[in-house]
Amino acid sequence: MEQLLHNENFIQFIKYALAGGLATASHILFFHLTAWKIFPALQPKDHLVRLFKLDIRDINDYQRARNSMLSNFTAFIFANMVAYITNILWVFESGRHHIIIEILLFYAVSGISMAIGTSLMGILIKRFGILTTYAFGTNIVTAVMINYAVRKFFIFQG
Repeated sequence: MEQLLHNENFIQFIKYALAGGLATASHILFFHLTAWKIFPALQPKDHLVRLFKLDIRDINDYQRARNSMLSNFTAFIFANMVAYITNILWVFESGRHHIIIEILLFYAVSGISMAIGTSLMGILIKRFGILTTYAFGTNIVTAVMINYAVRKFFIFQG
């Protein structure tokens, strides 16, 4: 256990997980606010709707699928900046690329994983009628699987 606690890669991954937790919480917050107020996509059985007794609009699955994808894209823009800032301040070393290139690569990789997750979310809602909250979880799983390795080995300096 002591060796593990002194392993730089292990410590970095723990920091990445914590930073990712903050970015994920930001994404969830931005998504739900957008899906509630801007692009209605929530259902009466969604957890935050029940918890906070939110007033929502009744929409069909086609509208909900489209609006959930729009809400996710909007949330991605803001939450990904939270992820970038925490990654360069706490997890990775910036400098492998010029800062503009670094940000563009960061968003490109995150965008690919978000596009995959968003597509899955839309399919799960449209084809299977899955609860918006659960379909939204596909983004998180997809992003974690792709982003760490690409950020560590291609975008930042380890």
